[in-house]
Amino acid sequence: MAQTHVLIVEDDKLIRRGLARLLSENDMRVSEAVNGSEMRRVLDTARVDLILLDVMLPGDNGYVLCQSLPEAGPPVILLTARDAAADKLAGFSAGADDYVVKPFDPAELLARIKAVLRRARALPSQARPAEIYGFEGWRFDCLRRELWTPNRVRVELSTAEFDILQVFVEHPQTVLQREHLLQARGRVAAPFNRGVDVLISRIRRKIESDPLAPRFIKTVRGDGYMFAAPTEVLV
Repeated sequence: MAQTHVLIVEDDKLIRRGLARLLSENDMRVSEAVNGSEMRRVLDTARVDLILLDVMLPGDNGYVLCQSLPEAGPPVILLTARDAAADKLAGFSAGADDYVVKPFDPAELLARIKAVLRRARALPSQARPAEIYGFEGWRFDCLRRELWTPNRVRVELSTAEFDILQVFVEHPQTVLQREHLLQARGRVAAPFNRGVDVLISRIRRKIESDPLAPRFIKTVRGDGYMFAAPTEVLV
């Protein structure tokens, strides 16, 4: 089984490094970020299982960043020195899965991380569809967030790549504009935003036999993209 990948978003270097050491010592893979921009960069390039997100960050605070994440994204535990009921309510309203007040006991934090991961993996919800889709022998598992080739080889996808591909397999043979794909990622569409183009280029390199002549994700000039293969619900 692959290591659990935790993204720590914390601008305090001592706290961030302490958390990274604690998680690494407990057999977890760790990535670090100090603000929202770095957080998004990690999510765009790697699959993340859980985010530890500080509330008081430079730029967008933790509440704003939590609210900006797509519904099917990784679960979030907010970390903050604020312990008022109103602050906790704001955190849960923003979509956090748990709320931990600093200073915290390391053993308690580990227990909370494991509990959140258990819930996220075991319970299908509106945010985590249980369907498994198939297309031309490929298997796309929305619940486990896994993609398998016809030869039963697992393809590693970043969080962002998975989110985009999920929109395609759920809307096959339909032209999708960039704005639609950006909204599916929980982001506000901006004129001439090319972030989606970069993600699709990465996905093509992973699923197409010839990324320069794609069979699955077709470019529809002037309109967006289309997933050309028919898909079926397997489960």
